[in-house]
Amino acid sequence: MSLKLDCPRKDFVDAVTMAGAAVGTRTPINILQNLKIEAGDSSLRVLGCDGEMWVERSLPCLVTDTGSVCVQAKLLTELATSLPDGDLHLQTQDAQGVLLTQGNSEYRLLGLDAEDFPEPPEYGGDAELTIPMKTFRTAVDSVIFAVSADAHRPILTGVLFNYDGKTLTLVATDTHRLAVRKIEQEGFGSNVNAVVPEKALRAIKNLPLGDDESVTIHFGGGRLGVSAGGVKIVSQVLAGTYPNWERVVPSESTRAWTVEVDQLVEKTRRVMIVAKENANRIRFHGDGDTLTLIARGDERGDAKEEVPMVASNGDIEIAFNGKYVLDALSAINGPGARVEMTEHSRPAVVKPTEEEGYLCVIMPMALT
Repeated sequence: MSLKLDCPRKDFVDAVTMAGAAVGTRTPINILQNLKIEAGDSSLRVLGCDGEMWVERSLPCLVTDTGSVCVQAKLLTELATSLPDGDLHLQTQDAQGVLLTQGNSEYRLLGLDAEDFPEPPEYGGDAELTIPMKTFRTAVDSVIFAVSADAHRPILTGVLFNYDGKTLTLVATDTHRLAVRKIEQEGFGSNVNAVVPEKALRAIKNLPLGDDESVTIHFGGGRLGVSAGGVKIVSQVLAGTYPNWERVVPSESTRAWTVEVDQLVEKTRRVMIVAKENANRIRFHGDGDTLTLIARGDERGDAKEEVPMVASNGDIEIAFNGKYVLDALSAINGPGARVEMTEHSRPAVVKPTEEEGYLCVIMPMALT
């Protein structure tokens, strides 16, 4: 069926960028490298899919002829983004061709039959949770850095969502560090234990919602789904059993450092300039009320910084990947952080000093 529509370039770019977050760039299935463009009655619908996740963006536009077509996602996004502001005109031509014009600019693109494009499946029914968008974004940001990139352990490439009807717990680990965020939030349903792919979480974070607005997350049928702000996102959850993360969190500590987050971040970043040459290894040496950061590189020399602290049995030297320390500190909103330890060969726990519900476990590195 023919398609003909006019849409402001900015709105069109917003739609194809949002839906493009789901496109399977490495998939061998050709249709999934495309976006489905559908013109309805006075509305544009753009749909992307990688076979496991769907992102759909709908917005009003001027439609002359209703219809649908699939267009190569990367090509369409690059063209639309590069054009100046103004209305874009899109229409199908014979043999599934697509004409994109704006003023004197004219591009003839190849298209595919939209009938072959998979539509989003049903979702929900087991549980749902409505949460302020700012709370959701903050919670995801505080753990997503610890998601694993190891394709051989796919269950670790997402974030565990555990919900009991009152408390939502988010967990991520790559086996070198583990991040946990707990949020108290009443909702419907209980006993949710779903591992959500990182890709889906990043798409939800980018929903066109203000921080003061809320998003409702639906779980059920092995999927999660949200619909808000003219966007629908549906994603399969990862199959498998998530490791027992609670066993990784040390049950007690015998030593602690309390520091100002800003100072430790600033000086860790500087020492990292040298530490990059040595697998980001930084030695943290506690002595009295001073925490000394030391790094060494064969070709860059040595680095040393000092941070004042309040210690409890804190005379210990332990080595960490400096990037992991920075990631853990980035999730702390307050001014202070507490590092709890036992020995140099045992994992440490980083916590805020002024809030509950967040912690990051970091495995130590060898001192030499």
